[in-house]
Amino acid sequence: MSSPEFAQREGDFTTDTRLLVLVPLASIVGMIGAFVAVALVWLIGTITNLAYYHRFSSAMVSPAGNQLGIAGVLVPVVGGLIVGLLARYGSEKIRGHGIPEAMEAILIGGSRMDARVAILKPIASALSIGTGGPFGAEGPIIMTGGAFGSLFAQTLHLTAAERKTLLVAGAAAGMSAIFATPFAAILLAVELLLFEWKPRSLVPVAAASIIAAILRVPLLGAGPLFPVPPHAAPQWHELVDFLGVGILAGLASAGLTLLVYAAEDAFKRLPIHYMWWPLIGGLAVGIGGLAEPRALGVGYDTIRDLLAGQLATGVMMLLVVKAIIWSVALGSGTSGGVLAPLLIMGGALGAAEAHWISASDAGIWATIGMAAMMGGTMRSPLTAVAFVLELTRDVALLPALLVGCVAAHAVTVLLMRRSILTEKVARRGYHVMREYSVSPFARFRVEDVVDCGSADTTLMELAVNAEAVTYPDEVLEHALHTLALSRGSSLPVVLRADPTRCVGTLGWDAIATAYQTGLEDEHRREAGAIAKLLRVLSRRLSPPESAD
Repeated sequence: MSSPEFAQREGDFTTDTRLLVLVPLASIVGMIGAFVAVALVWLIGTITNLAYYHRFSSAMVSPAGNQLGIAGVLVPVVGGLIVGLLARYGSEKIRGHGIPEAMEAILIGGSRMDARVAILKPIASALSIGTGGPFGAEGPIIMTGGAFGSLFAQTLHLTAAERKTLLVAGAAAGMSAIFATPFAAILLAVELLLFEWKPRSLVPVAAASIIAAILRVPLLGAGPLFPVPPHAAPQWHELVDFLGVGILAGLASAGLTLLVYAAEDAFKRLPIHYMWWPLIGGLAVGIGGLAEPRALGVGYDTIRDLLAGQLATGVMMLLVVKAIIWSVALGSGTSGGVLAPLLIMGGALGAAEAHWISASDAGIWATIGMAAMMGGTMRSPLTAVAFVLELTRDVALLPALLVGCVAAHAVTVLLMRRSILTEKVARRGYHVMREYSVSPFARFRVEDVVDCGSADTTLMELAVNAEAVTYPDEVLEHALHTLALSRGSSLPVVLRADPTRCVGTLGWDAIATAYQTGLEDEHRREAGAIAKLLRVLSRRLSPPESAD
């Protein structure tokens, strides 16, 4: 064990005073994200009114009430054609639902995003959604807000990690402004985009999300977006019922993911350029809209009705049509988000289950279904719980939401290797690890893996001539960083009190040993008290060996 002085010197986190620089910058990004969200909402409303009602208005209306009849099929076809042209001659990166593209920029692109994406993504998304596309606005705004955050960061002298923080700050700000859900936006950033849980990124992202939520009030109005009358806290037997909702939502989440990528694979086999795929997807949307008009567009009015328990009938048609046209349109590579559609499909599934068992309040079941479908499909259960709570302010349902979301998450993790988001990144040749844990190298010190014996002449010369050294009480992760930068095979281990006295060397073999120890701690199973007791009883009850 190291001295108490070492424990006093080391801290819980590695954040430094750069945090004081990033928080003001992230606050600026939060303001930008709020205004970008307003612009996107205005565009969606304006295009919807022009396309379906032939009037100039920015009011958010549903395409379901249009009187176009069979001609309404052509509206999403035209929208898909324009989106395809923008992708072909503008930027291919505007295709898709937004979050995987943000992930890829963070993991692969040094958190650098193209200015064309910041301009074309909201235009393409507004065209797609405004002409009836069954998408949400959150994916595009996350992509667009992240693009503006990245562009702002690229004008400054920042590291890749700091650019990532500002990119994610813009994404969280956009979601916070769209839905009035600042806490859920922060959790989404942690669960899906930051790939770390560190104050250096969490605090600036939180600042951006809060600033955007504050600006939303004068720009778009105060939340919650879908308030419902408060419900009584569920009883234990009801939680068992909601466990079933979560399991079914998990199975449906896996099915939706397979359906989306089956559609994508089918489009890739077509002997035509991808520019034409959104047109075909638009045709599927138009035909689906004839069968079930409520499946068109963002569907905020449908979400509101589901939460209020006012869509207890016809929900299976809504679920099936929404799932098909959403999967086909998304697979065609058009631009649109996944979150609002998941809420509708999850809500419809929950309402259908309530109808099957004659539950008294279909709205509660729809609420749990929404959260569970989101948590399972996106593999973000905490974000789903917080998101639905902030949308409804129905805090009494927290235990039920936790049960449903965790159950759905467990089902999809066991059934599928990747989520609907990371599957897109994997298909581009990149692997995303979503499990965050403390590195084993942060748990050990140099003296734990190096035999710090007495110095000899060779070691003394090594210490004097070395450009980089480490110390017995140094965290192994710090020493590993020093060794990697030195590009050598080992580091002299010297005493802090006497840097000329070398007491050992740290090489790659010792580091590998530490890593192996961490793996053994995780995978080695030890016999518990019951197993030990059974062995003792077995020895006592077994007959003695007879002598020959």
